[in-house]
Amino acid sequence: MKQTDWKKQKIKADNGCTMRRMSGVLLGVVLLMAPGAGLAGTGPDWNPLPDTGQKKCYDENVEIPCPGAGQSLYGQDAQYQGPAPSYQVNDEGEIVTDNNTRLMWMQSDDGVRRIYTAANTYCTSLTLSGKTGWRLPSAIELTSIIDYSRLNPSINPVFSSQLAFYWTATGKAGGVQYNWMINFADGSDYTGDKISTADASARYVRCVCTGP
Repeated sequence: MKQTDWKKQKIKADNGCTMRRMSGVLLGVVLLMAPGAGLAGTGPDWNPLPDTGQKKCYDENVEIPCPGAGQSLYGQDAQYQGPAPSYQVNDEGEIVTDNNTRLMWMQSDDGVRRIYTAANTYCTSLTLSGKTGWRLPSAIELTSIIDYSRLNPSINPVFSSQLAFYWTATGKAGGVQYNWMINFADGSDYTGDKISTADASARYVRCVCTGP
């Protein structure tokens, strides 16, 4: 595994302190400021995008009052408000539909860590509540269900989640051996070795499919 080159910063979560990767916050800003960016071929054109849940502003080291227009560091995630997260669980309790993006998610992973090839096969072979057509989510799709106002896990309680990394189908630019992963303990990201067959490279899987 290799770390992203993006800058780290300390972020104080609403319910405690944690080292939060700056990349997650930056991705949230990109999602809010650029509706539809990077979504081609992965589902609907999300507009408007669901809010990330981030409510605080930061400089490179600590929390700060949110800057005003024209001030340095203005335009952070917390200053852009999208529609509130909205989810619906099916009768079997196995599928959660995001009412904003219309993506359908596994309510819970199956508790099994898999290497990348096995993770991909697992999703494409999955039948859940009679529904097929599942796949590994893109990094943007998986990040869309991160709730940055929560910690351990950083996800709405409608989901069950491991405090660990989950695979995405998005490769790392310039690193064909690696794919992005999202950590639902704190919303951070990392790159995992998708070629390795070692158990240490295995991660959890939350499959997605396009809803009605």
